[in-house]
Amino acid sequence: MDLKPKGSAAVFVLLVLFTLSKFNEAQNLCSVPDNLLVILIPENNAIGVVVTTLSAEDGVMASITSQNPEGFFSISGYDLIAETVLDYETFKPSKPHEVHIECTKAGFLSTTLNLKIAVEDINDNPPVFEHSQYTLNVDELSKVDTSVGLITATDPDKNDRLYYQLDSPEGEFALEANFNPNILVKKHLDYDKVKEVTMILYVQDTPIESTAEVSHTASTTIVVNIIDIDNRPPWFQPCTETEIDTSTICLMSGYNGNVNLNEQAVSPLSLEPGPLLAIDGDKGRNDPIVYIFLAESDGGIFEINPDTGSITMQEPVKEAGTIVLPVMAYQKENADQFAITTVTLQVVESTNFPPTFVKSSYEGFISEDAGVDSLVLESKTSNRPLRVQATDEDFPSGINPNLRFEIVDGSDFSITQEGFILMAKEVSPGSVNLEMRVVDTTNEESSTASLTVEVTPGGQQVKTGEFSSGDMAAVGASLAVVVVLCLVCIGLMVHRIKGHNADWKKLSEASVFQSALGGGSGGPKEGVQYSNEGFQHDDDSGSVNSKIAADLENKLESGLKPQQRRGSAQKTTTPSSPPPDSSSLAENIDSEKEVKPILTKERRNEEGYKSVWFKQDIDPNTKEEVVIIPNTGEADGDREEDDDSEGENSPDVDSDDEEGVSSDL
Repeated sequence: MDLKPKGSAAVFVLLVLFTLSKFNEAQNLCSVPDNLLVILIPENNAIGVVVTTLSAEDGVMASITSQNPEGFFSISGYDLIAETVLDYETFKPSKPHEVHIECTKAGFLSTTLNLKIAVEDINDNPPVFEHSQYTLNVDELSKVDTSVGLITATDPDKNDRLYYQLDSPEGEFALEANFNPNILVKKHLDYDKVKEVTMILYVQDTPIESTAEVSHTASTTIVVNIIDIDNRPPWFQPCTETEIDTSTICLMSGYNGNVNLNEQAVSPLSLEPGPLLAIDGDKGRNDPIVYIFLAESDGGIFEINPDTGSITMQEPVKEAGTIVLPVMAYQKENADQFAITTVTLQVVESTNFPPTFVKSSYEGFISEDAGVDSLVLESKTSNRPLRVQATDEDFPSGINPNLRFEIVDGSDFSITQEGFILMAKEVSPGSVNLEMRVVDTTNEESSTASLTVEVTPGGQQVKTGEFSSGDMAAVGASLAVVVVLCLVCIGLMVHRIKGHNADWKKLSEASVFQSALGGGSGGPKEGVQYSNEGFQHDDDSGSVNSKIAADLENKLESGLKPQQRRGSAQKTTTPSSPPPDSSSLAENIDSEKEVKPILTKERRNEEGYKSVWFKQDIDPNTKEEVVIIPNTGEADGDREEDDDSEGENSPDVDSDDEEGVSSDL
């Protein structure tokens, strides 16, 4: 009885021990490598990829009992297989996927594994801008580093850091940092120069200079509008814009006009240049402008329209002269922005007629190669320049001294104050139609006329004051003929002179000798001529007076033979007068006031003598006489005839003696 209870207790213990051993064996049927609590799988996996492989004993069977979400995984043997592509962007890290696997073996208890599977994020998405284009505004003249705007991109890959790069055409803008897309001003901005800047902003999910295998980029367009601010006053028009440092000003010298004395103009005054007008210097704003006179307009004679700036007369001007009207233009909404100019009016007397051209149309000609500032001519064959003229019937003579000529349109030609047309620049062949205007500068009255200038091809027109090649050739031919005729005449003269060489020598000797007696640069003295200017002032006691010299010459003339006188026209003797001989001539000379003779047959070196002598001394015993042949002054033809008729009777003169004629005078 006592053993039975004992046996039942033993069996119970054995059963408990057996159960515990089987349970322990069941715990080791299968397990996860490294006993991981959470298994990671990269996103974008391929279908059928092994998520993990179980560790199990032989004969152990593994199966999925449940999973959440359903259908994502399957088991093949001991491999857990992915049955879908996992996406990190749709995965919730706080709620990983769950898979329950049961491992069983015959004769053993089953084992259940509860697996948690998380999706691992990879760089598989590019960054994204919210808009494909952004528009920003910034005021002109904004300071450098002024923020224009912040534009960012997003990346579904949660762990990616984004990097930015800005492409600004002229460097007007830049980013604060490559990871901070805050856009800053980097240059001086002027609305009148740049009204809009278009840029491209790039973003990248890896560093700009990274060598990562996977990198994604995106871009967007940014348009920055430059806003015109109110920083300029009104500008009177027309004006010349000038830059000073970073500022721009507009220079204008004022307006001019005329009003008639004692006349009130009905319409607004006409001014030059153009009507009085001011615009907002900030062209992008165009604020309204108000016009006023800064001072009373000469007793209230003139009035200015505050909106248009037109000036009208309230009464006539009664005194001639100059009137200066100061005008101010200011912005209607900001009077601190203003500008000042002057309107200068000349008070002139009115006229009944404007100046008019003499002709309503003119035509001129000029060669294309005439050159700049060349005159337009009246015709193709004339060298006379074309001149336009105008008359004014207000002047009795028709001549108004206050006229100004001008070309209305075109810059090919210009017109001088005298009305001559000049080529202002090179012009191609053809017809150029122009309009001219003549203006009375005292009252700006004017009229017009047409002008047609025909520009001929080069070489077809002669410039003013020059000769053509044809004219030069004709002149050259004429000169050549004249030269040939002169050479022929010279040859004939030389031939004839050589034929009469002896007679020519005699004539030359006589002419030279008489010239020595009667010619002088200082002019002849009364009664006789000398060949030496020293005889013009006879102050010494040995000199002959003019009367004795005249008698001496007459006696010498009368003492010559008729054939020796050769028809002298200056001094002649009457036929009844006997020819004196040389001895009587000497006695007469010696008898008068003891005057020493001027002519002698011998050379004397005594003081007080003035003589004509020959190089070879003459022997007085030979009784040879010196023959003086006076120059008759007749024509060469008569002289040659006398030579022919008297050649035999004329005394011979040695050729050596011809060169020996000299003077002690």
